[in-house]
Amino acid sequence: MNAAGFPVLSLITWLPLVGCGVILCVRGDEATVAANARWTALWTSLIVLALSLVLWADWNPNDPGFQFVETAPWLPDYGVGYKMGVDGISVLFVLLTTLLTPICILSSWEVIQRYVREYMITFLVLETMLVGMFCALDFVVFYVFFEGVLIPMFLIIGVWGGERRVYSAFKFFLYTFTGSVLMLLALLAMWFYAHTTDITVLLHTRFPARMQFWLFVALMASFAVKVPMWPVHTWLPDAHVEAPTAGSVMLAGVLLKMGAYGFLRFSMPMLPIASTELAPLMYTLSVVAVIYTAYVALAQEDMKKLIAYSSVAHMGIVTVGIFTFDVQGIQGALFQMLSHGVVSAALFLVVGVLYDRLHTHEIARFNGLVDRMPLYAFIFLLFTLAAIGLPGTSGFVGEFLVMIGAFHVNFWLALLTSMGMILGPMYMLYLYRRIIYGRLTKIDLRNILDLSPREVAVFAPLVVVTMWMGVYPTSFTRFWEATVSQMVTQHQQALLLTKPAVQLAEATHR
Repeated sequence: MNAAGFPVLSLITWLPLVGCGVILCVRGDEATVAANARWTALWTSLIVLALSLVLWADWNPNDPGFQFVETAPWLPDYGVGYKMGVDGISVLFVLLTTLLTPICILSSWEVIQRYVREYMITFLVLETMLVGMFCALDFVVFYVFFEGVLIPMFLIIGVWGGERRVYSAFKFFLYTFTGSVLMLLALLAMWFYAHTTDITVLLHTRFPARMQFWLFVALMASFAVKVPMWPVHTWLPDAHVEAPTAGSVMLAGVLLKMGAYGFLRFSMPMLPIASTELAPLMYTLSVVAVIYTAYVALAQEDMKKLIAYSSVAHMGIVTVGIFTFDVQGIQGALFQMLSHGVVSAALFLVVGVLYDRLHTHEIARFNGLVDRMPLYAFIFLLFTLAAIGLPGTSGFVGEFLVMIGAFHVNFWLALLTSMGMILGPMYMLYLYRRIIYGRLTKIDLRNILDLSPREVAVFAPLVVVTMWMGVYPTSFTRFWEATVSQMVTQHQQALLLTKPAVQLAEATHR
């Protein structure tokens, strides 16, 4: 039901578009328009963040189902409707999106000087698409938002990116859109079978085992690219390197969670037989991603590429956790997704600080920055330690829970997945040592400035959340404990129900 008597999810979803309308109405010279666009976008995103905190305040941790549900007729003759709601899996990703958006706008305040109005509008549209995707309870509505995310991100990379921005933008778009065509076919197949696209109904629809296999493959084609899983990850480093800092923040912080969210929302609960049968494939691809991309990260000479490859490794740990079908494993995957959303966003902001000063993110261009930028060195160290999973930070909890879930499945799976915790410190500490320590030999670094008050304001909430998640994780896990327990129970029941049917079919065939 709606919180406090008003449709909170629709307000959170569509209010950024109201901010876009206000920005479009501003008239004046270029400087006036730019200043108004910045302030309007910032205040709109802060209001949306404040509204999203209603979800935090009014959340019922004992209810495993969907809360704050809103419905409205759209295409009733086809079983399609506008339906919004959040459960324990999606609610914190709405909050993550609304937290990172004002941080992105603030981080771009003095950096973006070209097409400022269009830039701010693009970010507000991106926020609408992301929040709508996490809130959608109708497959058609989900698909519209899921694909709609590509348009603003394509523009952010292609217009405000680096020298190879057009190539990277088209590579990002083609990779992610191609897989989504198969998801559209899966959507149509589900609709033909169940005569509805209501996700709450589809979650309890028993699809035939053969159909589940092909549906899983079709959905995997879309979600695996978004995660991104090996070997369809190659678009990510290019996109990160060419995207502006705020674009990289949203890409790593939220967009990479879309694929894992799709697996949790559709593949695992709706297709339990296929998920179980293809789990070894998912383990293999995930473990390869964890180990292979860690070594690739070690060879990088570009800070953004190194962090991008580390994201592939971290998301590999997430997909292992999801397909353990274990309470601890799935909870660890969710925690890791949330932690990675905060920490990776912060690391790209860390790189952005140096890029704003010297307009490069080559590792070889920096050394000995601790002498001139002690506060920056401290912030960088904190998020580096969180990325490698130091106890007391957000990165440790998720990886630890995933290891427990993986161990429940297979010792070797847990051992190979844990390689990420061994290799992670190698490339992250290598990056930190190269940039922060050593003698300050480069002349242009001797006058480099430490963090400004605006940059401190950008990092402050991310520092708080990173430490809060590490020290008091139950304040976050309480949101999804009931939902995950119910999901695992229903998955086990679905498998038990299919065994007699399979045995009867085999006996009949003989």
